[in-house]
Amino acid sequence: MSYEHIIYEKRGRIAYVTINRPDSMNALNARCHVELRQIFEDYRDDPELWVAILTGAGDRAFCAGADLKEMADSKSSANTVWGGITRDFECFKPIIAAVNGMAFGGGTELVLAADIAVAADTARFGLTEPRVGVIAGAGGLLRLPRQIPLKRAMGLILTGGRLDAQEAYTLGLVNEVVPAAELMQAAERWAGEILACSPTSIRLSKEVVVRGLEHASVEEAFASQEDPLRRLLASEDFQEGPRAFSEKRNPEWKGR
Repeated sequence: MSYEHIIYEKRGRIAYVTINRPDSMNALNARCHVELRQIFEDYRDDPELWVAILTGAGDRAFCAGADLKEMADSKSSANTVWGGITRDFECFKPIIAAVNGMAFGGGTELVLAADIAVAADTARFGLTEPRVGVIAGAGGLLRLPRQIPLKRAMGLILTGGRLDAQEAYTLGLVNEVVPAAELMQAAERWAGEILACSPTSIRLSKEVVVRGLEHASVEEAFASQEDPLRRLLASEDFQEGPRAFSEKRNPEWKGR
């Protein structure tokens, strides 16, 4: 299936999702939200896909946030989740953000919604919504204080401030900063390291983390991993891992 504003490619076990509006700094209009939701639902439901990489077309912007020209038209509105993955979307397969440039407003919110972020050294981040009279309502106000220190988060939120790539790395907003020309190679390296692991273990690990963060204490969170552990013990991958180790060979993961 083809899309108007998003390029969706499946190569082996990796789903490549590219926001393709470079002339608009990859800003998202209403149609983009619909397409991203459809694509990430397909990724979630396709048993052949184990990792996704989200990036932007061109070398200037990952995503500049909302299409403000469209927002200025009162007739335009998005009837689905911003960016497809920022809320009401449960997917325990990993999503890697490959941030190839500007990631302001909703662009940063997409990064916050991803599991791993690799940034080009030219990348820039910020919840800049107050500068145009809106708020970071696609999860930015909720996720940023959970992912970096509170005072730093509030400083950025209350000023619409911006971070360069190295500052984002220092704060823990991204996992790695690389030269722009090496960005996709770095994202694929992270994907390859994930693919070397049991996909069943990876998905159940993400599920336990997500469910655990819903609880106030670690003790309370332990109950949330009982069902994932039960499913792990019943999986083929659980049998294959120790067997491959004992036979001194690479495991043949099935994802089930």
